[in-house]
Amino acid sequence: MPFSLKRMSADDEALFGTIAPDVFDEPIDAARLAAYLSELGHLLVLAFEDDLVVGQCAGVLHRHPDKATELYVDEVGTASTHRRQGIARAMLRELFAWGRELGCEEAWLGTEFDNLEANALYRGLQPIEDDGIQFYVFKL
Repeated sequence: MPFSLKRMSADDEALFGTIAPDVFDEPIDAARLAAYLSELGHLLVLAFEDDLVVGQCAGVLHRHPDKATELYVDEVGTASTHRRQGIARAMLRELFAWGRELGCEEAWLGTEFDNLEANALYRGLQPIEDDGIQFYVFKL
């Protein structure tokens, strides 16, 4: 099935009306969505099949005082009914292009060691580093 990509902005809240299962981890909260889309440095690419959201790829610009700006890839999600169709790869490439346009020199992300599909996708994009980092989560 053909799909299209769109870079989200603060004016695009209405495009989140119909979302396929498994695209996001939780249901969309209108206030959180508005805050996310209006936040400078938050990037979100959606994949659509007609008006149905079938994928999402979120990133955050990570600025440093001593190094070049990086793009942190925060989330990648594709509807379970639409996997293995090139949607995640296309969304990541679009997010990378957007990051380059905003001055990023590198992008980075983390995923679980046992997430075989994600690891295969990311290795297929030819990373310059794949050092098997450990990921830690802290409750604030």
